Amino acid sequence: MSQTEIPVYIDFKSPYAFLAIRPIRAMALEYDVRLHWHPFNLTIGEFLGEVATRNDHQWRRVKYSYMDCRRLANQRGMTILGPQKVYNSTVACVGLLWAQRHGAETAFIDTVFERFFRRDLDIEDPDAIEAVLAGCGADPQGFADWQAGQGREEFRRLSEQAMELGVFGVPSFLLDGELFWGGERLELLKERLRARAVPYR
Repeated sequence: MSQTEIPVYIDFKSPYAFLAIRPIRAMALEYDVRLHWHPFNLTIGEFLGEVATRNDHQWRRVKYSYMDCRRLANQRGMTILGPQKVYNSTVACVGLLWAQRHGAETAFIDTVFERFFRRDLDIEDPDAIEAVLAGCGADPQGFADWQAGQGREEFRRLSEQAMELGVFGVPSFLLDGELFWGGERLELLKERLRARAVPYR
Protein backbone atom coordinates (compact mmCIF):
# COMPACT_ATOMS: atom_id res chain seq x y z
CA MET A 1 0.00 0.00 0.00
CA SER A 2 1.38 3.40 -0.95
CA GLN A 3 1.76 5.95 1.81
CA THR A 4 -1.22 8.26 2.25
CA GLU A 5 -0.38 11.89 1.53
CA ILE A 6 -2.21 14.68 3.32
CA PRO A 7 -1.92 18.22 1.99
CA VAL A 8 -1.90 20.72 4.88
CA TYR A 9 -2.59 24.40 4.24
CA ILE A 10 -1.16 26.99 6.65
CA ASP A 11 -0.77 30.75 6.85
CA PHE A 12 1.97 32.23 9.01
CA LYS A 13 -0.28 35.02 10.29
CA SER A 14 -2.92 32.60 11.57
CA PRO A 15 -2.73 31.80 15.30
CA TYR A 16 -5.00 28.81 14.70
CA ALA A 17 -2.54 27.38 12.18
CA PHE A 18 0.30 27.96 14.65
CA LEU A 19 -1.58 26.12 17.39
CA ALA A 20 -2.28 23.20 15.06
CA ILE A 21 1.32 22.48 14.01
CA ARG A 22 2.20 20.16 16.91
CA PRO A 23 -1.06 18.16 16.80
CA ILE A 24 -0.71 17.77 13.02
CA ARG A 25 2.80 16.41 13.39
CA ALA A 26 1.65 14.13 16.21
CA MET A 27 -0.99 12.68 13.88
CA ALA A 28 1.70 11.95 11.29
CA LEU A 29 3.66 10.07 13.94
CA GLU A 30 0.58 8.08 14.91
CA TYR A 31 -0.52 7.12 11.40
CA ASP A 32 1.53 6.15 8.35
CA VAL A 33 0.88 9.38 6.45
CA ARG A 34 3.05 11.91 4.70
CA LEU A 35 2.33 15.57 5.30
CA HIS A 36 2.69 18.00 2.42
CA TRP A 37 2.77 21.56 3.73
CA HIS A 38 1.19 24.21 1.50
CA PRO A 39 1.44 27.94 2.21
CA PHE A 40 -1.81 29.89 1.92
CA ASN A 41 -2.23 33.66 2.26
CA LEU A 42 -5.54 34.47 3.94
CA THR A 43 -7.26 37.66 2.81
CA ILE A 44 -8.35 38.82 6.26
CA GLY A 45 -10.49 41.67 4.99
CA GLU A 46 -12.80 39.27 3.17
CA PHE A 47 -14.12 37.69 6.37
CA LEU A 48 -13.15 40.04 9.20
CA GLY A 49 -13.44 43.34 7.36
CA GLU A 50 -10.79 45.94 6.71
CA VAL A 51 -9.39 47.44 9.91
CA ALA A 52 -10.60 50.95 9.11
CA THR A 53 -14.17 49.85 8.41
CA ARG A 54 -14.78 46.95 10.82
CA ASN A 55 -18.08 47.07 12.65
CA ASP A 56 -18.54 46.21 16.33
CA HIS A 57 -19.45 42.62 15.57
CA GLN A 58 -16.29 42.08 13.54
CA TRP A 59 -14.12 43.62 16.27
CA ARG A 60 -15.72 41.34 18.87
CA ARG A 61 -14.85 38.34 16.70
CA VAL A 62 -11.25 39.48 16.30
CA LYS A 63 -10.80 40.15 20.02
CA TYR A 64 -12.38 36.86 21.02
CA SER A 65 -10.27 34.90 18.52
CA TYR A 66 -7.01 36.17 19.96
CA MET A 67 -8.22 35.75 23.54
CA ASP A 68 -9.16 32.15 22.75
CA CYS A 69 -5.84 31.46 21.03
CA ARG A 70 -3.87 32.93 23.93
CA ARG A 71 -5.73 30.66 26.36
CA LEU A 72 -4.85 27.61 24.28
CA ALA A 73 -1.28 28.81 23.82
CA ASN A 74 -0.84 29.32 27.57
CA GLN A 75 -1.87 25.70 28.17
CA ARG A 76 0.96 24.58 25.86
CA GLY A 77 3.66 27.02 26.97
CA MET A 78 3.46 28.96 23.70
CA THR A 79 3.45 32.70 23.10
CA ILE A 80 0.83 34.36 20.93
CA LEU A 81 0.81 38.15 20.78
CA GLY A 82 -1.75 39.72 18.48
CA PRO A 83 -0.16 41.30 15.38
CA GLN A 84 -0.17 45.09 15.39
CA LYS A 85 -1.47 45.28 11.81
CA VAL A 86 -3.01 43.04 9.16
CA TYR A 87 -0.11 41.36 7.40
CA ASN A 88 0.23 40.07 3.86
CA SER A 89 2.12 36.81 4.30
CA THR A 90 3.05 36.25 0.65
CA VAL A 91 6.81 36.69 1.17
CA ALA A 92 6.84 34.21 4.06
CA CYS A 93 4.72 31.79 2.02
CA VAL A 94 7.18 31.96 -0.85
CA GLY A 95 9.93 31.50 1.72
CA LEU A 96 8.38 28.18 2.70
CA LEU A 97 8.54 27.02 -0.91
CA TRP A 98 12.24 27.92 -0.97
CA ALA A 99 12.84 26.15 2.36
CA GLN A 100 11.19 23.00 1.01
CA ARG A 101 13.65 22.95 -1.87
CA HIS A 102 16.50 22.98 0.62
CA GLY A 103 15.17 20.42 3.10
CA ALA A 104 14.56 23.07 5.76
CA GLU A 105 10.76 23.30 5.91
CA THR A 106 10.36 22.08 9.51
CA ALA A 107 12.83 24.57 10.95
CA PHE A 108 11.43 27.34 8.75
CA ILE A 109 7.82 26.72 9.78
CA ASP A 110 8.71 26.65 13.48
CA THR A 111 10.93 29.71 13.35
CA VAL A 112 8.56 31.90 11.37
CA PHE A 113 5.52 31.06 13.49
CA GLU A 114 7.31 31.42 16.82
CA ARG A 115 9.02 34.69 15.96
CA PHE A 116 5.99 36.22 14.26
CA PHE A 117 3.75 35.65 17.27
CA ARG A 118 6.40 37.11 19.56
CA ARG A 119 6.31 40.20 17.30
CA ASP A 120 9.95 39.51 16.48
CA LEU A 121 9.62 38.98 12.71
CA ASP A 122 8.17 41.05 9.87
CA ILE A 123 6.84 38.40 7.50
CA GLU A 124 6.44 41.02 4.75
CA ASP A 125 10.19 41.82 4.74
CA PRO A 126 12.16 39.78 2.15
CA ASP A 127 15.44 40.47 3.96
CA ALA A 128 14.02 39.19 7.24
CA ILE A 129 12.70 36.03 5.59
CA GLU A 130 16.01 35.52 3.82
CA ALA A 131 17.76 35.72 7.21
CA VAL A 132 15.39 33.10 8.61
CA LEU A 133 16.15 30.81 5.67
CA ALA A 134 19.87 31.18 6.28
CA GLY A 135 19.39 30.45 9.97
CA CYS A 136 17.42 27.32 9.14
CA GLY A 137 20.14 25.94 6.89
CA ALA A 138 18.54 26.85 3.55
CA ASP A 139 21.03 28.51 1.21
CA PRO A 140 19.55 32.01 0.70
CA GLN A 141 21.61 32.74 -2.42
CA GLY A 142 19.18 33.79 -5.14
CA PHE A 143 16.11 33.95 -2.89
CA ALA A 144 15.61 37.71 -3.25
CA ASP A 145 15.18 37.56 -7.02
CA TRP A 146 13.26 34.27 -6.93
CA GLN A 147 10.70 35.48 -4.39
CA ALA A 148 10.05 38.59 -6.45
CA GLY A 149 9.55 36.65 -9.67
CA GLN A 150 9.38 32.91 -10.28
CA GLY A 151 8.67 32.00 -6.66
CA ARG A 152 5.80 34.44 -6.39
CA GLU A 153 4.31 33.13 -9.62
CA GLU A 154 4.58 29.56 -8.36
CA PHE A 155 2.83 30.56 -5.14
CA ARG A 156 0.07 32.26 -7.14
CA ARG A 157 -0.53 29.05 -9.10
CA LEU A 158 -0.59 26.96 -5.93
CA SER A 159 -3.05 29.40 -4.35
CA GLU A 160 -5.38 29.13 -7.35
CA GLN A 161 -5.20 25.34 -7.15
CA ALA A 162 -6.01 25.47 -3.43
CA MET A 163 -9.08 27.59 -4.01
CA GLU A 164 -10.23 25.27 -6.80
CA LEU A 165 -10.03 22.46 -4.22
CA GLY A 166 -12.24 24.47 -1.88
CA VAL A 167 -9.63 25.75 0.56
CA PHE A 168 -10.72 29.01 2.20
CA GLY A 169 -9.16 28.98 5.67
CA VAL A 170 -6.32 27.48 7.71
CA PRO A 171 -5.35 25.04 8.89
CA SER A 172 -7.01 22.92 6.24
CA PHE A 173 -6.41 19.30 5.27
CA LEU A 174 -7.38 17.20 2.28
CA LEU A 175 -7.95 13.47 2.18
CA ASP A 176 -9.25 11.87 -1.01
CA GLY A 177 -10.58 15.27 -2.07
CA GLU A 178 -12.49 15.77 1.19
CA LEU A 179 -11.74 19.07 2.93
CA PHE A 180 -11.28 19.43 6.69
CA TRP A 181 -10.94 22.94 8.12
CA GLY A 182 -9.58 23.72 11.57
CA GLY A 183 -7.36 21.97 14.08
CA GLU A 184 -10.44 20.63 15.85
CA ARG A 185 -11.18 18.55 12.73
CA LEU A 186 -8.09 16.40 13.23
CA GLU A 187 -10.10 13.79 15.14
CA LEU A 188 -12.57 13.56 12.26
CA LEU A 189 -9.65 13.22 9.85
CA LYS A 190 -8.26 10.39 12.00
CA GLU A 191 -11.62 8.64 11.76
CA ARG A 192 -11.31 8.77 7.97
CA LEU A 193 -7.78 7.37 8.18
CA ARG A 194 -8.99 4.47 10.32
CA ALA A 195 -11.86 3.85 7.90
CA ARG A 196 -9.29 3.63 5.11
CA ALA A 197 -7.25 1.19 7.23
CA VAL A 198 -4.24 3.49 7.12
CA PRO A 199 -1.62 1.66 9.24
CA TYR A 200 -0.50 2.88 12.64
CA ARG A 201 3.20 3.53 12.86
